[in-house]
Parts: sequence; C-alpha cells; structure tokens
Amino acid sequence: MTRVLVVAKAPVPGLVKTRLAADVGPDLAAEVAAASLLDTLAACADAVGPQHCHLSLAGDLGDAVHGERIRRRLADWWVTPQVGEGFAERLAHAHAEGPGPVVQVGMDTPQVTSALLLDVAAALAEHPGVLGPAEDGGWWVLGLRDPSVARVLAGVEMSTPTTYDDTRAALASAGVTTATAPVLRDVDTLADAEAVAAGAPSSHFAHTWRAVRA
Repeated sequence: MTRVLVVAKAPVPGLVKTRLAADVGPDLAAEVAAASLLDTLAACADAVGPQHCHLSLAGDLGDAVHGERIRRRLADWWVTPQVGEGFAERLAHAHAEGPGPVVQVGMDTPQVTSALLLDVAAALAEHPGVLGPAEDGGWWVLGLRDPSVARVLAGVEMSTPTTYDDTRAALASAGVTTATAPVLRDVDTLADAEAVAAGAPSSHFAHTWRAVRA
C-alpha cells in the first residue's frame, strides 16, 4: 500500500508563511497556514485512509493556531518529528522513515485533492518516480517507489527557481526517471493566496482566506 507523507511545520505565528505575513501579519498568516494544512491532511486521508498517512512535523502543535483541531485530524496518522539540518535533509530523512512506495507533499498546496494523490500513486506502478512542478520553479509532490532514493535530495537546494529541475536531475543521477504530475501553485504570497482560493472556492483554505481578507 502506498504511504502518503506530509512534511510540514506547525502553524505557529511568526514561523510560517513569512512572505505572506509581510502583507497580512503573522497571526493571520498562521491562520491561513493552519487552514492549508487541514485541507492537505483531509485530502491525504481521503486518498489512502489515515492509517497509511505519515506526518513529518517541525514545531509544536501546542503553540500552533488550531493546534487541537489539527491533532484531532491526525487521529490514526503516524506522526514523527523532523530530523536534519536543512529542509532537504529533513525531506530525505522523512522518506526513509517508512516503507515504499511513498507519495510526499508539503502544506503549501491546499488545492490538492485525493484524486491527484491517487494519480501519482498509480503512476508509480509504471515509473520509479513522479515529480509535480510548482509554478514558482519548485515542486509540490514527489512520488518514489523506493523511498531510500530520497537521500539524493540532501544535495538539492530548496526554494529556488530551479529546484524542480535540480531535483529531477538528482533523481536521474540515481537512476530514477520521473513521470510528471500536473503543475500546481504554492501559496507563498498574497497573489498566490488569492489565486489558489479562487481556484478551490469550497476549501477550508478559501473560506479562511475570505475571512482574513474581509
């Protein structure tokens, strides 16, 4: 059975969505981050069931916006703390913590659906890897038939305009060819939030965003 892995931060004001916080403030940015995480967790659980879902978490939900609500959503999930110096190293460690195949996402694409995740999982039957580009040059989903291959991520610089291309090249150097998932838009800025909320109007993220902007 495919494991779905979410690598995320606890939505603590001042520690998440810092670019968005420059426009709406740290408290509202954390509110938006919590909504994005909740939508992501719901999509993952709907796709494969919570017993096959894994959250690799940085930070303490006790300090987070809607921390208790997030904890309830995580019932029957496997939750582990992130380990590693940089984000790429933490990604690689999280992949290696459990069996494969694995489909991994972050918390910046609240528009993700269970259907998208299942399509990535299905593609792993034909391809050793699947990578989904983000509009900003990064990527939003990584599927690996063998999660140990994620060790190559430790050498990839994240959050750059070439992260997608660099990740694809690193995987290829390890003998992993990747199929391509649909492009999604990460929520990092005010413009991103507006666009994603408009594209997924029934999501918890969209409802929260409209309340924040009211």
